[in-house]
Amino acid sequence: MLELLPLAALLLLTGAIAGLAAGLLGVGGGIVIVPVLFHLFGQQGIEPGLRMHLAVGTSLATIVVTAWRSVRSHHARGAVDVALLRSWIAPVLAGALAGSALAGFAGGRALALVFATVALGVALHMAFGRESWRLAPQLPRGAGRTALGASIGFLSLLMGLGGGTLGVPLLSLFGLPIHRAVGTAAGLGLVIGVPGAISFAVSGWGAAGLPPFSLGYVNLLGFVLIVPATWLAAPVGARLAHRAPQRTLRRLFALFLVITSLRMFSDGL
Repeated sequence: MLELLPLAALLLLTGAIAGLAAGLLGVGGGIVIVPVLFHLFGQQGIEPGLRMHLAVGTSLATIVVTAWRSVRSHHARGAVDVALLRSWIAPVLAGALAGSALAGFAGGRALALVFATVALGVALHMAFGRESWRLAPQLPRGAGRTALGASIGFLSLLMGLGGGTLGVPLLSLFGLPIHRAVGTAAGLGLVIGVPGAISFAVSGWGAAGLPPFSLGYVNLLGFVLIVPATWLAAPVGARLAHRAPQRTLRRLFALFLVITSLRMFSDGL
């Protein structure tokens, strides 16, 4: 058990950094948790084919708890577009289930490349995007809205993210005020995280070479330590957000994502 203490300390630190990033920047913690876990598991000697599945599965499990807390908090402040959230539950769930099916067959290299590619796009948007940018004055209706929701569910599940990282910039580009975009996207984390965590636990059941305390591709030690650290750190980040220069913070975080993406491209290619 003593040999797990350094890993436990790093997992707590991972949760704290993810919570601070979520509070400061309004991004989902998974965008931090997945790459950090990917490299932590590598340092623990976990074989490359398992690392990304473990990182994604563990991240999705943490999102179930953090998203529940987040959406309740935003709803209490009237920052959740309930009608939009309800209209997206079915397509986001369908996209997440499709992602779950694909993840069961995809190798760790493929998941790493998906994460690296999308994270690089998120980094570029954070570094150079403007709040005034719009794709349209409002979200499309009918098939267009369904396709957007399904795409968020599909990509978020493959990357181990809740709805925030992809949903917030997308909703903002269609004219939703940023606070309402953050609150509404937080609700998508439950729709993505629950089926995602279950599917990764089931698909990894009995896999050889898993680290201690793993339920399939969900590492319970990571879950138990990351969730409370994220929970405690997120309000601190939210308070700091009112004092810190947001533009500088976003560019620094974008730099972190670019470095992370390049490392994952290197591992995946």
